[in-house]
Amino acid sequence: MRKALIRNLRGFAADLTRKRVRGHAVLLALVLWGAYAINIATPGLKDREGQLKGADFLHFYVLGNIARMHDAGMLYDASRQAALGGALIHADPGETYLPVYGPQYSILFSPLAVLSYGWAAGIWMVGSALLYLLCCALICTKVCPRLREDLTLVLIVAVAFPGMFYMVASGQNSILALIAFTGALFFFRAKKPLLAGMALGLLMYKPQFGVMAAAVFVLTLEWRVTAGALVTGVGQLLAGAAYYGQSAVAAYLEQLKRINRSARALEPHLDRMHSLRAFWQLLLPWDGVAFALYAGCSIALIAITVWCWRSKAPIELRYALLVLGSALADPHLTDYDLVMLMPALLIIGDRVLLGSPSDKRDAARVLVYVAFVLPLFGPMLKVFHVQLSVPAYLGLFLVIAVIVRNELQNSALRDPAHSSTVEA
Repeated sequence: MRKALIRNLRGFAADLTRKRVRGHAVLLALVLWGAYAINIATPGLKDREGQLKGADFLHFYVLGNIARMHDAGMLYDASRQAALGGALIHADPGETYLPVYGPQYSILFSPLAVLSYGWAAGIWMVGSALLYLLCCALICTKVCPRLREDLTLVLIVAVAFPGMFYMVASGQNSILALIAFTGALFFFRAKKPLLAGMALGLLMYKPQFGVMAAAVFVLTLEWRVTAGALVTGVGQLLAGAAYYGQSAVAAYLEQLKRINRSARALEPHLDRMHSLRAFWQLLLPWDGVAFALYAGCSIALIAITVWCWRSKAPIELRYALLVLGSALADPHLTDYDLVMLMPALLIIGDRVLLGSPSDKRDAARVLVYVAFVLPLFGPMLKVFHVQLSVPAYLGLFLVIAVIVRNELQNSALRDPAHSSTVEA
């Protein structure tokens, strides 16, 4: 049985040649972006389905206008925000959005609020796409020497990535998380932990992105990283307080308490969620049991990541593990947030998929391939209630953890002195 499984795995992995992957990526990109282009090729702000183009951006556009009006009282008033959104686009805004962002976040969008909604949304969506490709290109050229040899293939695959499609099509803000994780990667490689922490502190706009990082760097006593994260994280709240007054920060913290009492309010579409929390919620009808399983899995992931981070394995592999763990432990990871995985996927592609032949390489190659496309299968959840992307990401996390362990064992065999250091 095990031999047959390994044989099939090797066969599947062997079929995933560069030429075949390129062809699949081109086809997927054409289907996704072609269908999207047809859908939005309509006059006005509504697409062929009657939905607002870049619908999620409307919330950010409203926040930007609130910043321009300097109206702190509207920051956490959903009904007033909905009314303002309708007035700004002169139409029914459709879905109502919960105000969950810190007061500082609205200031970021105040420059775009000067423009009409159509222009502002277009600039944000195109800008997000360009910044996403820039992050991928920088990681590929500066961090991944093997991938650098075929940058065109990397960019084609990046364009076909469903996370990128969902981010741009919905007008979402996940590019900010990708910038934070990309910046932290470069600073860690440059051995500048304070700056790496400051980059990760940018995740304060969506604190759930930093659950794994906060746990890992506190438990590993990485105080410079922690201090850097506090500088930019707390600094954002101080900026919000300076702009709106201290009452705005107090209102934000109170809003977080209210929403956390009813977490499902943040997840109207569980089929679009790709974290362990959503996996168990979809699979089980008991919220308490589902949350307990999510918490237990997250603790296990944190323990593995802490062990790997404290090791002497290459920083790139340790960072890939940290990013994968961050996605899995994030309680509210939506399909458009998957762009945060690109640093990990690119590193794995360079260090593992194009590395020496092994069963672990074959497993990683298959898992990366299926994890790449599984976010598109959300509609199947209405029948199966299993978010298959999550086991794929978890499997990839565990494979990389095993590779890190093997790196340490091989290093110990080459250097007995290093072995005693690791064991100590």
